[in-house]
Amino acid sequence: MKLVISIDVEEEGLFSGLYPRTPPGVTNVRELSRLSFIPRDFGLPLTLLVTYQVARDPAACRVLAEWRDRYGAEIGAHLHHWNTPPFAALPDPEPVRSEKLPRPLLRDKFASLLSQVRAGLTVTPRSFRMGRFDAGPQVFSLLREFGLEVDSSVAPLTRKNPDPRFFLAPADPFFLGDLGPEGKPLLEVPITLVPVVAGTPELIERLAAMAPPTWGDRLRNLYWYGGVAGVQPAIYPLVSLKLAVYLHRRRGGRVLTL
Repeated sequence: MKLVISIDVEEEGLFSGLYPRTPPGVTNVRELSRLSFIPRDFGLPLTLLVTYQVARDPAACRVLAEWRDRYGAEIGAHLHHWNTPPFAALPDPEPVRSEKLPRPLLRDKFASLLSQVRAGLTVTPRSFRMGRFDAGPQVFSLLREFGLEVDSSVAPLTRKNPDPRFFLAPADPFFLGDLGPEGKPLLEVPITLVPVVAGTPELIERLAAMAPPTWGDRLRNLYWYGGVAGVQPAIYPLVSLKLAVYLHRRRGGRVLTL
């Protein structure tokens, strides 16, 4: 099996339930040093997906530059559209779902993010993850336009993505299809989430399709809490991480995305 280790390198305060345009800070980025044993002792490179607020901070960029130069880390992009300029008065509270954003505004936010990453870290990102996994048709249609080749915004077995079809997305990487004028497919590397009992996602999807939309969404959300194991240490305990690896490997899985 292959192992992908990606980290959303983002501003502080995101677990408070607030989404201000000016976040409290990015001093948390220096704590990445606590993970240096991963490339140093195991030879496993990290993919660091960087937000606009991090890329504009000189101290944070110095930390990331060391990871890039010393440990061979890949620098990718992570869009938090609620605090990436430009801004506009919108009727919905932040974070506004990506499909509700005017396309020109979303495109300008992409441009701001990638321009800031290039300016702060002298790299052109090829990998991407959307904040809150909120990637739908608008986001995917813009990735190729900006030269992004790999996306990791799909969270299978959840309702985090606007497109309900991703509930049954495979756990291994897959191609999203032809996007952009070049007609090149975009590689999707979903975070690893697997059912504890094989076949239950399809059953949940059938039951949800027969229920009213609101109840169907609740059923899918409840399933994530009780029927899914993953390899995300910010969400799951160690026993779940081990179970997810065991199940994915036993079922023929080829890639773990942690």
